[in-house]
Amino acid sequence: MSLIFGQHDDNTLAQFETCMSTGSAVAGVLCADGHLGYNHPIGGVVGYTDHISISGVGFDIACGNKAIRLDVPYTEIAPRIGTILQDISRVISFGVGRVNDERVDHDLFDSELWNAADVAHLKELGRSQLGTVGSGNHYVDIFEDCADGSTWIGVHFGSRGLGHKITTKYLTAAGAKDDMVSPPALLEAGSDLGRGYLAGIELGGLYAYAGRDWVVEKVRSVVGGDVTFEVHNHHNFAWRETHGGVDMWVVRKGATPAFPGQYGFVGGSMGDNAVILRGVDTPLSAQTLYSTVHGAGRVMSRTAARGKYNRKTGEQLTEGRIGRDEWQAWIRERGVTLIGADLDEAPQAYRRLPDVLAAHAGTIEIVHELRPRGVIMAGASEFDPYKD
Repeated sequence: MSLIFGQHDDNTLAQFETCMSTGSAVAGVLCADGHLGYNHPIGGVVGYTDHISISGVGFDIACGNKAIRLDVPYTEIAPRIGTILQDISRVISFGVGRVNDERVDHDLFDSELWNAADVAHLKELGRSQLGTVGSGNHYVDIFEDCADGSTWIGVHFGSRGLGHKITTKYLTAAGAKDDMVSPPALLEAGSDLGRGYLAGIELGGLYAYAGRDWVVEKVRSVVGGDVTFEVHNHHNFAWRETHGGVDMWVVRKGATPAFPGQYGFVGGSMGDNAVILRGVDTPLSAQTLYSTVHGAGRVMSRTAARGKYNRKTGEQLTEGRIGRDEWQAWIRERGVTLIGADLDEAPQAYRRLPDVLAAHAGTIEIVHELRPRGVIMAGASEFDPYKD
Protein backbone atom coordinates (compact mmCIF):
# COMPACT_ATOMS: atom_id res chain seq x y z
CA MET A 1 0.00 0.00 0.00
CA SER A 2 1.38 3.42 -0.90
CA LEU A 3 -0.04 6.93 -0.93
CA ILE A 4 1.29 10.01 -2.75
CA PHE A 5 0.41 13.61 -1.90
CA GLY A 6 1.12 16.55 -4.21
CA GLN A 7 3.05 16.71 -7.47
CA HIS A 8 6.54 15.30 -7.93
CA ASP A 9 9.12 14.92 -10.66
CA ASP A 10 9.73 11.56 -12.29
CA ASN A 11 13.03 10.94 -10.47
CA THR A 12 11.43 11.39 -7.05
CA LEU A 13 8.53 9.11 -7.94
CA ALA A 14 10.90 6.46 -9.30
CA GLN A 15 13.00 6.63 -6.13
CA PHE A 16 9.90 6.18 -3.98
CA GLU A 17 8.78 3.17 -6.04
CA THR A 18 12.23 1.62 -5.69
CA CYS A 19 11.99 1.95 -1.91
CA MET A 20 8.53 0.37 -1.94
CA SER A 21 9.80 -2.63 -3.92
CA THR A 22 12.84 -3.31 -1.73
CA GLY A 23 13.14 -5.52 1.33
CA SER A 24 10.08 -6.07 3.50
CA ALA A 25 8.34 -2.77 2.66
CA VAL A 26 4.59 -3.08 3.18
CA ALA A 27 3.35 0.54 3.33
CA GLY A 28 4.59 3.92 2.21
CA VAL A 29 3.75 7.59 1.87
CA LEU A 30 5.31 10.35 -0.22
CA CYS A 31 4.44 13.69 1.34
CA ALA A 32 3.74 16.84 -0.67
CA ASP A 33 7.11 18.38 0.23
CA GLY A 34 8.93 15.37 -1.22
CA HIS A 35 11.99 15.55 -3.44
CA LEU A 36 14.95 13.40 -4.44
CA GLY A 37 17.24 12.27 -1.62
CA TYR A 38 20.09 9.80 -1.09
CA ASN A 39 18.48 6.48 -2.06
CA HIS A 40 15.22 7.47 -0.30
CA PRO A 41 13.16 10.58 -1.09
CA ILE A 42 12.99 13.44 1.37
CA GLY A 43 9.37 13.47 2.52
CA GLY A 44 9.21 9.70 2.10
CA VAL A 45 7.78 7.31 4.70
CA VAL A 46 8.22 3.54 4.38
CA GLY A 47 7.07 0.81 6.76
CA TYR A 48 9.14 -2.41 6.84
CA THR A 49 8.13 -5.53 8.74
CA ASP A 50 11.68 -6.85 9.16
CA HIS A 51 14.16 -4.24 7.93
CA ILE A 52 15.62 -0.89 8.90
CA SER A 53 16.56 1.49 6.08
CA ILE A 54 19.83 3.30 6.75
CA SER A 55 19.14 5.39 3.66
CA GLY A 56 15.66 6.18 4.96
CA VAL A 57 16.88 7.56 8.27
CA GLY A 58 19.68 9.34 6.45
CA PHE A 59 22.99 10.87 7.47
CA ASP A 60 21.44 13.38 9.88
CA ILE A 61 19.93 10.90 12.31
CA ALA A 62 17.09 12.50 14.30
CA CYS A 63 17.12 15.78 12.43
CA GLY A 64 14.08 17.59 13.71
CA ASN A 65 12.42 20.72 15.03
CA LYS A 66 11.70 22.25 18.40
CA ALA A 67 9.54 25.32 19.00
CA ILE A 68 8.54 27.14 22.17
CA ARG A 69 6.12 30.00 22.82
CA LEU A 70 7.13 32.70 25.27
CA ASP A 71 4.98 34.93 27.47
CA VAL A 72 6.56 37.95 25.74
CA PRO A 73 4.76 39.89 22.99
CA TYR A 74 6.91 40.27 19.90
CA THR A 75 6.29 44.02 19.93
CA GLU A 76 8.24 44.13 23.19
CA ILE A 77 11.42 42.72 21.63
CA ALA A 78 11.02 44.07 18.07
CA PRO A 79 13.13 47.23 18.66
CA ARG A 80 16.13 45.09 19.63
CA ILE A 81 15.72 42.13 17.25
CA GLY A 82 19.03 42.90 15.52
CA THR A 83 20.89 42.96 18.84
CA ILE A 84 19.15 39.77 19.96
CA LEU A 85 20.25 37.94 16.81
CA GLN A 86 23.83 39.16 17.20
CA ASP A 87 23.85 37.99 20.83
CA ILE A 88 22.50 34.57 19.80
CA SER A 89 25.12 34.23 17.06
CA ARG A 90 27.84 34.87 19.66
CA VAL A 91 26.72 32.06 21.98
CA ILE A 92 25.57 29.48 19.40
CA SER A 93 27.93 28.01 16.79
CA PHE A 94 26.62 27.46 13.23
CA GLY A 95 28.28 25.41 10.47
CA VAL A 96 29.89 22.10 9.55
CA GLY A 97 32.39 20.71 12.06
CA ARG A 98 31.85 23.51 14.58
CA VAL A 99 32.36 22.86 18.28
CA ASN A 100 30.73 24.49 21.25
CA ASP A 101 32.82 26.97 23.23
CA GLU A 102 30.86 25.92 26.30
CA ARG A 103 31.21 22.28 27.31
CA VAL A 104 27.75 20.76 27.68
CA ASP A 105 27.44 17.74 29.95
CA HIS A 106 24.51 15.34 29.73
CA ASP A 107 23.44 11.95 31.06
CA LEU A 108 23.42 10.54 27.53
CA PHE A 109 27.23 10.33 27.66
CA ASP A 110 26.86 7.62 30.33
CA SER A 111 24.46 5.58 28.18
CA GLU A 112 25.22 1.96 27.27
CA LEU A 113 24.08 2.81 23.74
CA TRP A 114 27.60 4.02 22.86
CA ASN A 115 28.90 0.49 23.32
CA ALA A 116 25.82 -1.18 21.85
CA ALA A 117 26.26 0.84 18.65
CA ASP A 118 30.06 0.32 18.74
CA VAL A 119 30.68 4.08 18.61
CA ALA A 120 32.25 4.79 22.01
CA HIS A 121 35.20 6.31 20.13
CA LEU A 122 32.87 9.10 18.96
CA LYS A 123 31.99 10.25 22.45
CA GLU A 124 34.46 13.15 22.53
CA LEU A 125 33.23 14.38 19.14
CA GLY A 126 29.70 14.27 20.52
CA ARG A 127 30.68 16.21 23.62
CA SER A 128 32.39 18.92 21.60
CA GLN A 129 29.49 19.46 19.18
CA LEU A 130 26.50 19.17 21.52
CA GLY A 131 24.60 22.46 21.38
CA THR A 132 25.85 23.51 17.93
CA VAL A 133 23.75 24.05 14.79
CA GLY A 134 24.82 22.74 11.38
CA SER A 135 24.72 24.33 7.95
CA GLY A 136 22.38 23.91 4.97
CA ASN A 137 18.76 24.50 6.00
CA HIS A 138 19.42 24.32 9.74
CA TYR A 139 18.47 27.43 11.67
CA VAL A 140 17.45 29.35 14.76
CA ASP A 141 14.37 31.53 14.17
CA ILE A 142 12.46 34.14 16.15
CA PHE A 143 8.76 34.22 15.16
CA GLU A 144 5.73 36.38 15.82
CA ASP A 145 2.42 34.55 16.26
CA CYS A 146 0.09 35.80 13.51
CA ALA A 147 -2.94 35.57 15.81
CA ASP A 148 -1.93 36.88 19.23
CA GLY A 149 1.48 38.48 18.57
CA SER A 150 3.37 36.29 21.02
CA THR A 151 7.06 35.46 20.52
CA TRP A 152 8.14 31.97 19.46
CA ILE A 153 11.59 30.42 19.15
CA GLY A 154 12.10 27.66 16.59
CA VAL A 155 15.15 25.54 15.74
CA HIS A 156 15.93 22.91 13.12
CA PHE A 157 18.94 20.56 13.26
CA GLY A 158 19.85 17.00 14.20
CA SER A 159 22.67 14.83 15.52
CA ARG A 160 25.52 16.73 13.87
CA GLY A 161 28.79 14.90 13.13
CA LEU A 162 27.90 12.09 15.50
CA GLY A 163 24.89 11.06 13.43
CA HIS A 164 26.82 11.36 10.18
CA LYS A 165 29.60 9.08 11.44
CA ILE A 166 27.16 6.51 12.84
CA THR A 167 25.40 6.39 9.48
CA THR A 168 28.67 6.14 7.55
CA LYS A 169 29.80 3.25 9.76
CA TYR A 170 26.67 1.20 9.09
CA LEU A 171 26.41 2.12 5.40
CA THR A 172 29.95 0.78 4.98
CA ALA A 173 29.10 -2.38 6.91
CA ALA A 174 26.04 -2.89 4.71
CA GLY A 175 28.11 -2.48 1.53
CA ALA A 176 26.03 0.47 0.35
CA LYS A 177 26.83 2.18 -2.94
CA ASP A 178 27.92 5.81 -2.80
CA ASP A 179 25.29 7.38 -5.06
CA MET A 180 21.73 8.74 -4.95
CA VAL A 181 19.99 6.35 -7.32
CA SER A 182 20.77 2.89 -5.94
CA PRO A 183 18.15 0.99 -3.90
CA PRO A 184 18.13 1.91 -0.20
CA ALA A 185 20.64 0.28 2.11
CA LEU A 186 18.71 -2.08 4.39
CA LEU A 187 19.61 -4.12 7.46
CA GLU A 188 17.59 -6.93 8.99
CA ALA A 189 16.39 -5.46 12.27
CA GLY A 190 17.05 -8.71 14.15
CA SER A 191 20.62 -9.14 12.92
CA ASP A 192 23.70 -8.13 14.88
CA LEU A 193 24.27 -5.20 12.51
CA GLY A 194 20.61 -4.25 12.69
CA ARG A 195 20.62 -4.19 16.48
CA GLY A 196 23.80 -2.14 16.50
CA TYR A 197 22.34 0.35 14.05
CA LEU A 198 19.12 0.62 16.04
CA ALA A 199 21.21 1.47 19.11
CA GLY A 200 22.96 4.12 17.00
CA ILE A 201 19.62 5.60 15.96
CA GLU A 202 18.43 5.71 19.55
CA LEU A 203 21.67 7.37 20.62
CA GLY A 204 21.41 9.89 17.79
CA GLY A 205 17.85 10.66 18.85
CA LEU A 206 18.84 11.34 22.45
CA TYR A 207 21.72 13.49 21.24
CA ALA A 208 19.55 15.55 18.88
CA TYR A 209 16.90 16.14 21.55
CA ALA A 210 19.58 17.24 24.03
CA GLY A 211 21.16 19.59 21.50
CA ARG A 212 17.88 21.25 20.53
CA ASP A 213 16.88 21.58 24.20
CA TRP A 214 20.18 23.29 24.98
CA VAL A 215 20.07 25.67 22.02
CA VAL A 216 16.44 26.66 22.61
CA GLU A 217 17.12 27.38 26.28
CA LYS A 218 20.20 29.42 25.38
CA VAL A 219 18.16 31.47 22.91
CA ARG A 220 15.35 31.89 25.45
CA SER A 221 17.85 33.26 27.98
CA VAL A 222 18.87 35.89 25.42
CA VAL A 223 15.31 36.83 24.44
CA GLY A 224 13.85 36.64 27.95
CA GLY A 225 10.47 35.43 29.14
CA ASP A 226 9.02 32.09 30.25
CA VAL A 227 7.87 29.12 28.18
CA THR A 228 4.10 28.67 27.85
CA PHE A 229 4.05 25.89 25.21
CA GLU A 230 6.53 23.62 23.43
CA VAL A 231 6.62 21.04 20.66
CA HIS A 232 9.57 18.78 19.80
CA ASN A 233 9.83 16.15 17.04
CA HIS A 234 12.34 14.17 15.01
CA HIS A 235 11.64 13.92 11.29
CA ASN A 236 14.59 11.67 10.26
CA PHE A 237 14.09 8.55 12.34
CA ALA A 238 12.73 5.00 12.61
CA TRP A 239 10.00 3.97 15.04
CA ARG A 240 8.47 0.57 15.84
CA GLU A 241 4.74 1.07 15.26
CA THR A 242 1.59 -0.89 14.50
CA HIS A 243 -0.59 0.11 11.53
CA GLY A 244 -3.59 -1.86 10.31
CA GLY A 245 -2.71 -4.61 12.74
CA VAL A 246 0.79 -5.00 11.26
CA ASP A 247 3.91 -4.37 13.37
CA MET A 248 6.53 -2.52 11.35
CA TRP A 249 9.54 -0.25 11.45
CA VAL A 250 8.30 3.09 10.13
CA VAL A 251 11.17 5.06 8.61
CA ARG A 252 10.42 8.75 8.13
CA LYS A 253 12.93 10.85 6.18
CA GLY A 254 11.93 14.48 6.19
CA ALA A 255 8.46 13.58 7.47
CA THR A 256 6.85 14.61 10.76
CA PRO A 257 4.94 12.14 12.96
CA ALA A 258 1.32 13.31 13.18
CA PHE A 259 -0.67 10.90 15.30
CA PRO A 260 -4.12 12.15 16.40
CA GLY A 261 -3.55 15.02 18.83
CA GLN A 262 0.22 15.09 18.29
CA TYR A 263 1.72 18.52 17.64
CA GLY A 264 4.41 19.31 15.09
CA PHE A 265 6.43 22.37 14.15
CA VAL A 266 6.88 22.81 10.38
CA GLY A 267 8.90 25.63 8.82
CA GLY A 268 8.38 27.16 5.38
CA SER A 269 11.55 29.04 4.43
CA MET A 270 13.55 31.93 5.85
CA GLY A 271 11.00 34.28 4.27
CA ASP A 272 7.74 32.36 4.70
CA ASN A 273 5.47 31.64 7.62
CA ALA A 274 5.83 28.47 9.67
CA VAL A 275 3.07 26.53 11.43
CA ILE A 276 2.32 24.53 14.51
CA LEU A 277 0.07 21.71 13.34
CA ARG A 278 -1.68 18.76 14.97
CA GLY A 279 -2.61 15.32 13.68
CA VAL A 280 -6.30 14.42 13.39
CA ASP A 281 -8.06 11.07 13.57
CA THR A 282 -9.45 10.24 10.14
CA PRO A 283 -9.28 7.20 7.82
CA LEU A 284 -7.01 9.20 5.51
CA SER A 285 -4.58 10.11 8.27
CA ALA A 286 -4.35 6.43 9.21
CA GLN A 287 -3.34 5.68 5.61
CA THR A 288 -0.47 8.17 5.93
CA LEU A 289 0.98 6.06 8.75
CA TYR A 290 0.18 9.20 10.76
CA SER A 291 2.83 11.24 8.96
CA THR A 292 2.97 14.68 7.43
CA VAL A 293 5.38 17.19 5.88
CA HIS A 294 8.48 18.54 7.62
CA GLY A 295 8.77 21.70 5.54
CA ALA A 296 7.84 23.27 2.23
CA GLY A 297 10.17 21.12 0.14
CA ARG A 298 12.75 22.18 -2.41
CA VAL A 299 11.87 22.92 -6.04
CA MET A 300 15.49 23.18 -7.16
CA SER A 301 18.82 21.83 -5.99
CA ARG A 302 21.28 23.96 -4.07
CA THR A 303 23.57 24.16 -7.09
CA ALA A 304 20.71 25.18 -9.36
CA ALA A 305 19.73 27.93 -6.91
CA ARG A 306 23.11 29.50 -6.25
CA GLY A 307 25.17 28.38 -9.25
CA LYS A 308 28.26 26.21 -9.26
CA TYR A 309 31.56 27.40 -7.78
CA ASN A 310 35.09 26.11 -7.67
CA ARG A 311 35.51 25.24 -4.00
CA LYS A 312 39.24 25.96 -4.05
CA THR A 313 39.29 29.28 -5.92
CA GLY A 314 35.74 30.55 -5.35
CA GLU A 315 35.35 31.12 -9.08
CA GLN A 316 31.74 30.93 -10.29
CA LEU A 317 31.44 28.24 -12.96
CA THR A 318 27.72 28.40 -13.70
CA GLU A 319 25.10 31.03 -12.91
CA GLY A 320 22.35 30.23 -10.44
CA ARG A 321 18.63 30.53 -11.07
CA ILE A 322 18.10 32.95 -8.17
CA GLY A 323 19.52 36.46 -8.13
CA ARG A 324 20.91 37.97 -4.93
CA ASP A 325 18.80 41.13 -5.32
CA GLU A 326 15.69 39.00 -5.86
CA TRP A 327 16.45 37.02 -2.70
CA GLN A 328 17.10 40.08 -0.56
CA ALA A 329 13.96 41.84 -1.82
CA TRP A 330 11.85 38.89 -0.64
CA ILE A 331 13.38 39.08 2.83
CA ARG A 332 12.98 42.86 3.11
CA GLU A 333 9.36 42.83 1.96
CA ARG A 334 8.48 40.37 4.70
CA GLY A 335 10.32 42.22 7.45
CA VAL A 336 12.85 39.49 8.21
CA THR A 337 16.20 40.28 9.82
CA LEU A 338 18.69 37.69 8.56
CA ILE A 339 22.16 36.62 9.69
CA GLY A 340 24.03 34.16 7.48
CA ALA A 341 22.59 31.89 4.75
CA ASP A 342 23.03 32.14 0.99
CA LEU A 343 21.10 31.78 -2.26
CA ASP A 344 20.75 28.01 -1.88
CA GLU A 345 18.36 28.66 1.02
CA ALA A 346 16.47 31.54 -0.60
CA PRO A 347 12.66 31.27 -0.39
CA GLN A 348 12.54 31.00 -4.18
CA ALA A 349 14.24 27.58 -3.91
CA TYR A 350 11.23 26.20 -2.01
CA ARG A 351 7.58 25.43 -2.55
CA ARG A 352 5.07 27.59 -0.73
CA LEU A 353 4.10 25.94 2.55
CA PRO A 354 0.32 26.69 2.34
CA ASP A 355 0.16 24.75 -0.94
CA VAL A 356 2.00 21.81 0.59
CA LEU A 357 -0.22 21.77 3.67
CA ALA A 358 -3.37 22.01 1.54
CA ALA A 359 -2.39 18.76 -0.17
CA HIS A 360 -2.59 17.05 3.24
CA ALA A 361 -6.07 18.33 4.08
CA GLY A 362 -8.00 15.85 6.17
CA THR A 363 -4.91 14.55 7.98
CA ILE A 364 -3.76 17.59 9.98
CA GLU A 365 -5.07 20.86 11.39
CA ILE A 366 -3.18 24.14 11.68
CA VAL A 367 -3.10 25.42 15.26
CA HIS A 368 -0.74 28.41 15.01
CA GLU A 369 0.76 30.36 12.12
CA LEU A 370 4.12 31.98 12.81
CA ARG A 371 5.73 34.88 10.94
CA PRO A 372 9.57 34.83 10.83
CA ARG A 373 11.10 38.00 12.24
CA GLY A 374 14.70 36.96 12.86
CA VAL A 375 16.63 34.14 11.18
CA ILE A 376 20.15 32.84 11.82
CA MET A 377 21.81 30.23 9.60
CA ALA A 378 25.37 29.24 8.76
CA GLY A 379 27.03 31.86 6.58
CA ALA A 380 27.61 31.72 2.84
CA SER A 381 31.33 31.07 3.37
CA GLU A 382 30.65 27.84 5.26
CA PHE A 383 32.03 24.86 3.33
CA ASP A 384 29.47 22.08 3.45
CA PRO A 385 30.71 18.82 1.88
CA TYR A 386 27.20 17.37 1.98
CA LYS A 387 25.53 20.01 -0.23
CA ASP A 388 24.63 18.42 -3.57
